[in-house]
Amino acid sequence: MRWATRAGVHIDRSACAWLILRHLDPKAQFVFVSGPDEVPDDAIAFDMRGVDLGHHGSDCTFETMLRRYDLADPVLWRIAAIVHEADLEDDHYDAPEAVGFDLILRALALAHTDEEVLSMTTPIFDAVYGYIRRGVITGGTPT
Repeated sequence: MRWATRAGVHIDRSACAWLILRHLDPKAQFVFVSGPDEVPDDAIAFDMRGVDLGHHGSDCTFETMLRRYDLADPVLWRIAAIVHEADLEDDHYDAPEAVGFDLILRALALAHTDEEVLSMTTPIFDAVYGYIRRGVITGGTPT
């Protein structure tokens, strides 16, 4: 399936693309557009104004997707807190990692294409998922 998002990938869009690939659609193909009016008919739009899979209320798109697809994994929700704070900077969650994530994503976006950013951030999110999961399983901070 094809998924469409705005060009100029940052934290929420890259996290959503990872979520799609790892938890919703492992064969996903991504299309980058300027706005919702350019979304191909055969694509699902995300992280754009006015689309179902976007920001709603105080949620960033990653949180919206977790809710919409009933993903209750506590590791994903911890990642959601980090993504939320990196994207919205509203102190809704205690996520000190957000600043570093935001810096990394902004730096990658300046130096690489959207496709390259997604290919570089996928293993980062995989590693973060594994790290947080280990802490959830052991009931503490992973070492």
